[in-house]
Amino acid sequence: MAKQKKEIKEKAIEVTLWEAANKLRGSVEPAEYKHVVLGLVFLKFASDKFEEHRAKLIAEGKEEYIELVDFYNMSSIFFLEEISRWSYIVKKARQNDIALVIDTALHTVEKDNKALKGALPDNYFSRLGLTLPN
Repeated sequence: MAKQKKEIKEKAIEVTLWEAANKLRGSVEPAEYKHVVLGLVFLKFASDKFEEHRAKLIAEGKEEYIELVDFYNMSSIFFLEEISRWSYIVKKARQNDIALVIDTALHTVEKDNKALKGALPDNYFSRLGLTLPN
C-alpha cells in the first residue's frame, strides 16, 4: 500500500513537471528553451552542493563559518545567499514575479562567486515574459 502511494506521488510529480515544461515550451522559442532549463538546473545543482557543504561545516562544529564565501569556494562550492537557494526559489515559485526571483538568484550567485563573473545570464528570465501555469 505504501509503495502504491509513493508511485502515485512520483507519477503526480512527473505529470506536473511535464505539464509545466509543455506550458513553458509554448511561450519560449525552441532555441531559447535549453537556456531556461540549464539556468534552473544550474541553480538546483549549485544549491544541492551548497546545502551539503553547509551541513558538513555544521557537523564539524564550524557554524561560525557557514556564511563565509571562502569556506565554500576553497572546496570548489559556490556560495549561495538565501535568495539564491533552491528552497527559497521553490517558496516563491507561485508568485507572479518568479522570473525576477530567478534572475536575482542568478545575479547574486555570480556576484558572490568571482569564478562565475560574466558566466550567468543577466535578467534573462524577466526578458522572456513567462507567465505562471494555471
